[in-house]
Amino acid sequence: MYATKTSPRATSFLIEAAGTRVMVRRSGAGPSIVCLHATGHGAQDFDRLAERLSGQFEFFALDWPGQGDSPRETTPASAARYAEILEGVIDQLGLSRCFLLGNSIGGAAAIIYAAKHPKRVRGLVLCNAGGLIAGNIFVRAYCRMLARRFERGAAGATSFLPWFARYYRNVLPCEAAAWRRDEIVASGLRSAPVLAEAWRSFAAPDADIRRLVQSLTMPVLFAWGLRDKTLPWAWVKPAARRTPRAEFALFDAGHAAFLETPEAFDAALLRFAGRAEA
Repeated sequence: MYATKTSPRATSFLIEAAGTRVMVRRSGAGPSIVCLHATGHGAQDFDRLAERLSGQFEFFALDWPGQGDSPRETTPASAARYAEILEGVIDQLGLSRCFLLGNSIGGAAAIIYAAKHPKRVRGLVLCNAGGLIAGNIFVRAYCRMLARRFERGAAGATSFLPWFARYYRNVLPCEAAAWRRDEIVASGLRSAPVLAEAWRSFAAPDADIRRLVQSLTMPVLFAWGLRDKTLPWAWVKPAARRTPRAEFALFDAGHAAFLETPEAFDAALLRFAGRAEA
């Protein structure tokens, strides 16, 4: 663990985990909550959430490899790989029991970890998590099509950034998230190789982890943005309703309600955490 910078609010440090290095941002005080971002995003997604709830939780937000302030690694991005990294990070942090908040691929990694280590997870918050829809021919073709788009971006195609900007207006459609959407688009060329790897992985048979949610023993909050066109709630709802201790909070948001409808998300998170602690 190597500290790199500090501020009155937060500390960031590199952690060696699962054969790679990831940057972790730490702030706040209270029950620990580990925040896991979507592909192409970064720990910065959770900065404002951590500021708003700094008196309620101790936040640990990870940068997956090749995103944010974490260096690239040679192992391709996937939810299974990120679950391995998450396990190493939690071990290095010495967290015996924590909340997990996972968005998109981060949510899928959180599910995999929680299914393997149920006693170490107080509660699981899934924000438009991956892996919960059937991997049919249409889904696999869509994932491969997007992977090819990102591969062209990684190769430096001039058409990539304008397309990526349009694409992200659908991913994060709410103006409350405009600040973060602009930052994600601006870093699109850097994150394109990882995005290509991740979308390739989503087309693989093992990307379907619906069976795992049925075995989860901790409280689980599905915090879903109803304007998400990639992971529509109607497609996810069958798996969600088979989760034993599931609760549901639905938002007028796209892919990340904590960025797009912050007040409503904060209220739902606090209610859920209070019940889980009780």
